[in-house]
Amino acid sequence: MQDVSGLQDRVRTVSSVPQILASLDDAETTHALSADFPMASKWSASPARRFFDAAVALLMLMLFALPMLAIAILIRISSRGPALFVQPRVGRWGEMFLIYKFRSMVSCPVTSSGTTHTCEGDSRITPIGRILRRFKLDELPQFYNVVRGHMSLVGPRPMLPQHTSICNMPFRPGITGAATLAFRREEKVLDQIQPALLDAFYDLHIRPMRASIDLDYMAQATLRSDMRIGARTALACIVPTWDRYVPLARKGREQSNHDLSPVPFSSKDPTCEEL
Repeated sequence: MQDVSGLQDRVRTVSSVPQILASLDDAETTHALSADFPMASKWSASPARRFFDAAVALLMLMLFALPMLAIAILIRISSRGPALFVQPRVGRWGEMFLIYKFRSMVSCPVTSSGTTHTCEGDSRITPIGRILRRFKLDELPQFYNVVRGHMSLVGPRPMLPQHTSICNMPFRPGITGAATLAFRREEKVLDQIQPALLDAFYDLHIRPMRASIDLDYMAQATLRSDMRIGARTALACIVPTWDRYVPLARKGREQSNHDLSPVPFSSKDPTCEEL
């Protein structure tokens, strides 16, 4: 079985934004087929995994109950708006559900570029939100989604309906996953792209790349690999350093040489927090 490190090695070879373009060209047809007919390992769609997810998520909610209460209070007193960010996402078999996150951005996040994605230093992110996002504390309420059966601990990130890149998923979306780890410092990568091209670049190149990694992982997932992903995610949250799996060079301005005009931009939802 190809383990998670093998999947991360696929991305490790990417050292610049233009290389993302080159790596996607060769796999475009394969990805299109696999995304339409995703496969799931016995473990990833099993009742045993569902029980494991719910047990761990319930334990995490009990352990972090007081810290989550403190975070909610800090968010409310530091900026206008609710403590929680609630948004519809696409789950297993295309079913819609409401995802819960701690709000890390201003209530009406609008930029001059109209992009739905966030970059490092984005002015829409609140001071408390920067800390939450750095240590991924804004994702803690999603353990509630796991308990309710909307999500798993490990899987593809749940997408907005207009951004869904994996159709007919036989598995639940996850709090973390192989692609989440591989693109942990995605905001640093996107910071190198011109704002006017940001959504088009993401939809055309990064989103398919993430979907391909997640599809490969979920087709082979086991309890052991899920635990490995969980452990690496916990370590990455404790030590949030530059992602060693995706050392993308600061050459993103070369993206301006690529013609993205035929690519339609995504719908601009001003309350979209993509990651």
